[in-house]
Amino acid sequence: MLADPVRRELYRFVAAQGRDVGRNEAAEAIGVQRTLAAFHLDKLVEAGLLEADFRRLNDRTGPGSGRPAKVYRRGGPERMVSLPPRDYRTLALVLAEVVDQLDGDEQAEKAARRTGERLAAASHETGLTDVLVERGYEPYEEEGRIRLRNCPFHVLAETHPVLVCSMNLAMCEGMLRGLGEDRIAAALDPRPGECCVAFIAKDVSE
Repeated sequence: MLADPVRRELYRFVAAQGRDVGRNEAAEAIGVQRTLAAFHLDKLVEAGLLEADFRRLNDRTGPGSGRPAKVYRRGGPERMVSLPPRDYRTLALVLAEVVDQLDGDEQAEKAARRTGERLAAASHETGLTDVLVERGYEPYEEEGRIRLRNCPFHVLAETHPVLVCSMNLAMCEGMLRGLGEDRIAAALDPRPGECCVAFIAKDVSE
């Protein structure tokens, strides 16, 4: 489904916005004609990767306000494809339950921090935002913070929120350390539908 480069870029653009996107905006963003964008956007809806709705894209109402436009947003359900079938998710859920039962939170956080350092050190990217993109967090800036639109560990976070969010924070701290970035700190700042971690510039007076 995402092998087509136009379709892939459209999906990435819509998913990264975190809001409804119209056909014109999507077409202009990736530099294709509106009719071509509409075709691929609707194919992404058929595949369940995007959701579609109709609404007005301006504030006008009443006669002359125009028809509602078709808009798109990222689909909600998580989708994974593995050939041949693999079931890493179930094993991860079992391991998370074991950590909970053994009160191994502290050791899990230390391991996550080391993993974050290794991931950053092994990456070809040198900037925090680029590494976060590489790891699937979908970062964006808002009010001086780097927020994360996607949680790569969403399924586990739903069943073991305290453990997974603390490990995720520790991993992000490890990535900062691996990048040698000492001007930014990772902190828990959860928002509905987004990752629980945000990155904040440190107070230089500290």
